[in-house]
Amino acid sequence: LVIFAAFFFANRITAIEIEGNEYYTDDEIKDLIIKEPLDNNAWYLYWKYKYTSGEKIPFIDTMSISLDSPHTLHISVYEKGMLGYIYIPGINENAYFDKDGFVVETSSDTVPGVPCIDGISCDKVVLYEKLPIKQAMLKDILELTQGLKRQDLVPDSVDYGAQNAPVVKYGNVSVIIGDTTKLTRKIERLKAIMPSLEGQSGTLHLESWTEETTNIVFDKSE
Repeated sequence: LVIFAAFFFANRITAIEIEGNEYYTDDEIKDLIIKEPLDNNAWYLYWKYKYTSGEKIPFIDTMSISLDSPHTLHISVYEKGMLGYIYIPGINENAYFDKDGFVVETSSDTVPGVPCIDGISCDKVVLYEKLPIKQAMLKDILELTQGLKRQDLVPDSVDYGAQNAPVVKYGNVSVIIGDTTKLTRKIERLKAIMPSLEGQSGTLHLESWTEETTNIVFDKSE
């Protein structure tokens, strides 16, 4: 017991450095991996994640832990790449999908910075398989969400509605994209316009946009 106590306190964690986390804060990561007294020992926690599967944490693919010193841990977090999620009524959970349309997580939680895709009918999903929706629709969803993410225009939600024509929503601003013809150029125009819409409410019309169009209509809400 004396030897165990000496080992435990001699290698007690005093500092943790974390990188790669976006969905979780540093404090949340610490709380998720240090759940019992023994986890406060640097060597034990290092061994736990080096040679065992450790704790499964939602939205995180893997975590790599290294020892910078007997008292300092360095944690590299590799989160699952999620472009959006679709609510699945059959399981009462959200199905999160990646850039290839594969379901990487199902959860009742919502993750900030990951948009909800509304207006898509999907009764069930299988983890690590593609979303079971029409391939043409999946292709459009992936092109739109990837294009918006590349331009740092991740929306709150995307609503495909009755006509399967996406309406992108940012707070009180709705952007009617229309069909995905010349989608890249439409997103570039949206990038240029969005700063002028900050704090406003209404609908921006891009559905009839062409490269020759000079005026884009914004209908303000009353």
